[in-house]
Amino acid sequence: MSERDQRPLLPLPLWAAVLASIAGGLVYDLGFPGASVWPLAFVGIGLALVSLIGRSSWAAFHLGLAFGLAFYLPQVSWTSLYLGPIPWLALSIFQSLFVAGGAVLITLAYRWVPRASASRWVRLVWLPLLVAGLWIVREAATGSIPYGGFPWGRAALSQAESPFAETVSWIGSTGLGFVMVALVAGLIEWIRLRGWRDLRSAIPVAALALTAVAVPAWPTVAVGELRVASVQGNGPAGYFDEREPGDLLATQLAATEPILDEPGVDVLLWPEGGSDIDPTRSDSAARVLDSLSSELDAPVVLNTVTARDERFYNTSLLWRAGEGAVDSYDKRNPVPFGEYIPDRWFFDAIAGDLTGLIQRGYSPGTNSPVFDLGNAVAGLAICFDVIYDGLIWEGAREGAQVYLFQTNNADFRGTDENEQQLSIARLRAIETGRSVVNISTVGTSQVIGPTGRTVDSLPAYEPGAMVTDVELRQGLTPAVVLGGAVPVTIVVGAIGGLITAGVVARRSPRRRGDATDDDVSDEDASDEVRAD
Repeated sequence: MSERDQRPLLPLPLWAAVLASIAGGLVYDLGFPGASVWPLAFVGIGLALVSLIGRSSWAAFHLGLAFGLAFYLPQVSWTSLYLGPIPWLALSIFQSLFVAGGAVLITLAYRWVPRASASRWVRLVWLPLLVAGLWIVREAATGSIPYGGFPWGRAALSQAESPFAETVSWIGSTGLGFVMVALVAGLIEWIRLRGWRDLRSAIPVAALALTAVAVPAWPTVAVGELRVASVQGNGPAGYFDEREPGDLLATQLAATEPILDEPGVDVLLWPEGGSDIDPTRSDSAARVLDSLSSELDAPVVLNTVTARDERFYNTSLLWRAGEGAVDSYDKRNPVPFGEYIPDRWFFDAIAGDLTGLIQRGYSPGTNSPVFDLGNAVAGLAICFDVIYDGLIWEGAREGAQVYLFQTNNADFRGTDENEQQLSIARLRAIETGRSVVNISTVGTSQVIGPTGRTVDSLPAYEPGAMVTDVELRQGLTPAVVLGGAVPVTIVVGAIGGLITAGVVARRSPRRRGDATDDDVSDEDASDEVRAD
């Protein structure tokens, strides 16, 4: 076999890498809810990685930026529905800058690992794991900074209805994202090293794929049922909807009326913003809720705006007839630039027309995200809360046997946002081994079983109510027990692995085989392609 045949396949020419990165971002988006073709998420990852092999750091940054923009612009296009293009473009560009930074780290891994070791197995095992870890480093950054981050569009969120979904009960969404990228990176290296000449070289990627697909969800223990009445009022709950005080409460009451005669209801659940009048400060609203709770002989879980110590909170209340609000949960993660303006002095100066629309800022809550309903313990999340791992894990650790998710999607009617959020809720059910009741003001409202299967649902954008016998579960999945240890291990391991590869590569003698592979500049790679 000639030396030429032993060399890995060369990187793409730069023009082809640009096209691959843009196509990768567009295809990646099609794997997420909306189009919901989950295999395309793997294709998108593959195109992104292929475009980075053999690139200079500067080129990798721009290729990552191109991929990020091609993904985020359609993925979060719903942010432009009422506020125009500025918030949409700002969010997309900002998130894409993180993707660009992550692309530089990945291209360094592709450059340094082959120089650090000539072993084929290092290329087939260590390199894919390192690349996957660096992808997660970028996801961890976007999901935590600034202002709590924006963990929307993580790789795992494309897989809520795929054969890989059950993996989240073991290693969470971060772990599933790591597995996805490792599979794609491993397949790329197998092809580049002409692995078909020795099928044993396919063992690492094949074993990982089979394990990820075959592993069953961690079994939690069924401990009975809870009859949940959940109501979608379809009221004027959007930020710019015209309404008078009490209109939202009235629409929720109207949609609740048909189920007041249902026997055996254990709890009545209303969505985020279900009452636009705070019953803790309004005697008339309190009487309405007392009447509901009394007629159903069950507590009501509702959401409203509360005020304490000159601060406002997005609050869920547990209301019992004759007792009032016996417990409360304040939204832990209010939406930056949606529910409050961080560093307002700065953003008022550069976009005052937009920030001026947010007159009342919500403070983050600190109270426990569970309600004791008497015959069950319910975990809670309000809208944007659902995308934050720590809050969901906290609920399960504090005894939640079912999750009640309240949301208001009225500002995103007719977009993919509600389907994207529902996909996150579905993964949470599998991750925790718990049923989820996801109730929205306008939809999409569903009851999801512990396996991720839809148990009950309501049509979007019309009023309706469900009365559903929801399975209760107890026991903690490995994903909940391990919690933050999984992302921390992956992030620390990836950064440490990249540093190690860089140090070893600098100390290793540079071989001609390396110079024509991953350590070439873009100009040198183009020369090699032309010479071939």
